[in-house]
Amino acid sequence: MTEIHAAEAPPIVTAPSFGARFGAEAAGTFLLVFGVIGTAIFAAGFSGGDGGLNVGFLGVALALGLSVLAGAYAFGPVSGGHFNPAVTLGLAVAGRFAWKYVAPYIVAQLVGGIVASTILVAIAAGGPNDFLADAQAGGFASTGWGELSPGGFPLLSSLLVEIIATAVLVFVILGVTSSRGAAGFAPIAIGLTLTVLALIAIPISNGSFNPARSIATAIYGGPTALAQVWLSIVAPIVGAIIAGSTFKLIFDGTRKN
Repeated sequence: MTEIHAAEAPPIVTAPSFGARFGAEAAGTFLLVFGVIGTAIFAAGFSGGDGGLNVGFLGVALALGLSVLAGAYAFGPVSGGHFNPAVTLGLAVAGRFAWKYVAPYIVAQLVGGIVASTILVAIAAGGPNDFLADAQAGGFASTGWGELSPGGFPLLSSLLVEIIATAVLVFVILGVTSSRGAAGFAPIAIGLTLTVLALIAIPISNGSFNPARSIATAIYGGPTALAQVWLSIVAPIVGAIIAGSTFKLIFDGTRKN
């Protein structure tokens, strides 16, 4: 008779509970918003740029990419690491995510983002020389056009860059998480993609591609931010739907010899 030792028994793998997935999405979105908006508010304009002390657009873009990279590795194994309602919607449209979880994931993402921006407001409230009031007067890093655009770009430019950037992001996510993607490297590809997209979009729309991030800042950014937040909700959704509905033309296409 062959003896089977306990150490040789295959491990039992259980799927994360819904509560764990909800918490992971909230935590990952918190990290994203806390990282990128915290950098934008506290570091991008530090001392008005005197002495080269601030991090500028490059620093904010890196903060976005690195925050998502860290969140994807930390929380992705639990929830899939969406941290973005547009990504969740794009994956559902592509048939890669169950529709029944879309609404709960979006709620979790909104909760995580709003908690992060609220904590940033509390931190900024302790700043010197009306720091919080000045940050809010500037839109609190909210996305939009005109006065919310760092480069003063108009509505159409901001709308186009948010749609296209979100579509590219969702395409990359679908590609690197497909069966053809290199296992374990998806978070790196996604983080670097976000960094590049942010470098393009920050001067135009302040770079969001994420309704949860945009809502989290708009609620503290004043009347203009609230009036323009629709763009940062509609444009990423349109981009995600474009990518989710067309990705099979590239990734699932077959060629007959």
